[in-house]
Amino acid sequence: MKILVAVKRVVDHNVPVRAKPDGSDVELDGVRMNINPFDEIAVEEALRLKEKGVATEIVAVSLGSAASPEALRHALAMGVDRALTVETGGAFLQPLAVAKLLKAVVEREQPGLVLVGKQAIDNDAGQAGQMLAAMLDWPQATFASELKVEGSEAVVTREVDGGVETIALALPAVVTCDLRLNAPRFVKLPNLMMAKKKPIEVLDAAETGVDFTPRVKRLKVAAPEQRKAGIKVASVAELVEKLRASGVL
Repeated sequence: MKILVAVKRVVDHNVPVRAKPDGSDVELDGVRMNINPFDEIAVEEALRLKEKGVATEIVAVSLGSAASPEALRHALAMGVDRALTVETGGAFLQPLAVAKLLKAVVEREQPGLVLVGKQAIDNDAGQAGQMLAAMLDWPQATFASELKVEGSEAVVTREVDGGVETIALALPAVVTCDLRLNAPRFVKLPNLMMAKKKPIEVLDAAETGVDFTPRVKRLKVAAPEQRKAGIKVASVAELVEKLRASGVL
């Protein structure tokens, strides 16, 4: 079985994010970029399935600029078999566009399972996986904390508001991976160096025939307001008085 894993290039989670002075976007110049952490979990799960003999090939796909392959290089260093980038010319991709482009890749690669992170840490939308499953008319499981592939079905334990639930999906299917699914392996420096020499296939987004024009207009990007310093009060009576004076009570 072939597994397709979608990975996204985002600002490294250890780097503080700053908005541009004009509010048009976040500052990316000179900022360390890396693979989205939830996508790294998806790659790790695919590798574990291959090590168990469930998968025969793992293909990592990224959308964006072929000149910025950090996420794919990381996936290659972890051990995926092939890497593919869909060149979009630097266009801003919203979840619907991501799902459409991934659908085109799925139709091209014909995987038996698609793994994606539950969300990307740059926009926290958490929508692309669900949209992709709907477009493909495939079963889906979101926020997976455990995944087992048994024959022609996947058994997924997923986190819900009341705890966890376990569902079975007929393959092919789409699964979005949550934080507690696994702990990604440490990538050694020699593997990273070898990954830089491995080929990355480039697919022009125009060849897919997908319209990835943004449907939502982003007006402004701004940092949240700084929280005001708190104060200490000597008694409950003083607290109540201050709350009344501020209009809370």
